[in-house]
Amino acid sequence: MATYLIGDVHGCYRELRHLLDKVDFDSSQDTLWLTGDLVARGPDSLDVLRFIKRLGSSIRLVLGNHDLHLLGVFAKISRNKPKDKLDKLLNAPDADELINWLRRQPLLQVDDEKKIVMAHAGITPQWDLATAKNCANELEAVLSSDSYPLFINAMYGDMPNNWSEELSGLSRLRFSANALTRMRYCFPNGQLDMICKDKPPEAPAPLKPWFNLPSQLPEDYSVIFGHWASLEGKGTPEHIYALDTGCCWGGALTCLRWEDKCYFTQPNLSHPI
Repeated sequence: MATYLIGDVHGCYRELRHLLDKVDFDSSQDTLWLTGDLVARGPDSLDVLRFIKRLGSSIRLVLGNHDLHLLGVFAKISRNKPKDKLDKLLNAPDADELINWLRRQPLLQVDDEKKIVMAHAGITPQWDLATAKNCANELEAVLSSDSYPLFINAMYGDMPNNWSEELSGLSRLRFSANALTRMRYCFPNGQLDMICKDKPPEAPAPLKPWFNLPSQLPEDYSVIFGHWASLEGKGTPEHIYALDTGCCWGGALTCLRWEDKCYFTQPNLSHPI
């Protein structure tokens, strides 16, 4: 029984299947964790969702910003951009079933036995673990309800960018979505910066990657995240694991086997590196 954690798939179905074959993944006894952004930019988002849904209880995933964007497109709130390559999925006969399944998936995974916390973008330094769980649960409840288009319609925007327990309503939900699915940099006080996408050595002062600020999470927990392909899986502190290595951009899909911390990679099959 092994635990495999894989970075952003982004519709790279062939690479996902090759990587799982490489590690001899057995859905009857192994567990597969996925850091979100299952869809968009790669060629086979439909096949990815069908495959992951079939795996059932052997999957632990979180939603990413591109997954939320798909929900917006499905609700006819967001624009279907050609570069996201979502037409095949949106026109599939089982599109309703797949996307309604997707919107009922978590935004945060916590395993207290393995001491793992996983979110697509990471955990803002302004949150302790209890707050992260509460905010994720609030967002999950809205996305799984019939009123989810109301949130999707208000989801886009960078404000508020500073956490307070006084936040409420759509502002609170927007902050949570940004922190869990879009965050990269923070100001020294933990306030989110939603603009900078530079690599850390090139980021303007005083911005710092969220993982380089003091954390309120328990010291014995590890954080798994994706989202930030330009990190190339490097440069994070101990117990912080960046798994998005840009497969859909011509990089590779990366897998971490948790029990022995062994890495496996599968290069992009359309744009070999």
